Amino acid sequence: MTILLVRHGETEWNVARRNQGRLDSPLTERGRAQARAVGQWLARLPQAAAAPIVSSPLGRARATAAIIREQMGGTAALTIDERLRELSIGDWDGLTYAEIAALAPGLFAREGPLWWFGAPGGEDYDTFSGRLAAWLGEQDEGGVRIVVTHGLVSRVLRGLYLRLPPAEALALPVPQHRLFRLAGSKVETIRVPGATPGRPG
Repeated sequence: MTILLVRHGETEWNVARRNQGRLDSPLTERGRAQARAVGQWLARLPQAAAAPIVSSPLGRARATAAIIREQMGGTAALTIDERLRELSIGDWDGLTYAEIAALAPGLFAREGPLWWFGAPGGEDYDTFSGRLAAWLGEQDEGGVRIVVTHGLVSRVLRGLYLRLPPAEALALPVPQHRLFRLAGSKVETIRVPGATPGRPG
């Protein structure tokens, strides 16, 4: 099994440092360019040329997947899997980091990367990682899949694959101008030519 793991392109809310969660915002022009560059790179990769694409159901991931598919020739099978959706941070979906800090002073320093899982009305870590582990466990040992998803999903999927503790997994980088190859119990970071870095949101 080889998974080519892609984070959606930069969005307007990434630029604004606003947490999207289950909410959504459009890709920026840079985000669309990132998706085009990923698709063009994958089109030149022999093992990925006929690979199916699996996407989160959220609009920013679906838009990225559609651009990638178009750049690859428009014939790849594209399916949606609900389990690949981003974490919901409940009442804090759609808020900026500054707005969350005002509601919960000291949260980021106190909880570190686990703060995402303490949101009122949001998902806890076990629920979130459980649905991703279920998806990962269904992937067979053969073939290649292109997976288009989100920042926290990318972190936790890679953490599960490498058997990392949660805090270590949640500290992994999630650039939008690179992708990750999960194969042979290893994770390789791949720089995509022509893709420029986006904001870290």
